[in-house]
Amino acid sequence: MVAFMADAQDVRRIAMSLPRTTQGYVRDHVKYRIGRIVYAAVSPDGERLGFGFPKEERAGLVASEPDKFMMPVPGDERYNWVRARLAALDTGELTELLTDAWCMCVPKKVSSAYLDGAR
Repeated sequence: MVAFMADAQDVRRIAMSLPRTTQGYVRDHVKYRIGRIVYAAVSPDGERLGFGFPKEERAGLVASEPDKFMMPVPGDERYNWVRARLAALDTGELTELLTDAWCMCVPKKVSSAYLDGAR
């Protein structure tokens, strides 16, 4: 199976398929959120993706693949957030990252119902 590089259109397609997701724009960033909680954001140039990720695990993620993942900008370090280079992700990995970030934001019964239906 051939893995394709992910892009901003893939982020939109995947994020908008997740229940309760809305799309908005803040300072030229495309943001995907559940209510007021942002779980993913695409940079204005479409090259980087910020997404929800546990703070205590992000240093390990970034250290494991520094060409793919980056720490959040200083203003976002207090949040459960990490960044990735979209071109370094394939669509399968992007789907997993976005789904995990989404699960951090929705009620457990919503994520469970969605994940049970996806199997």
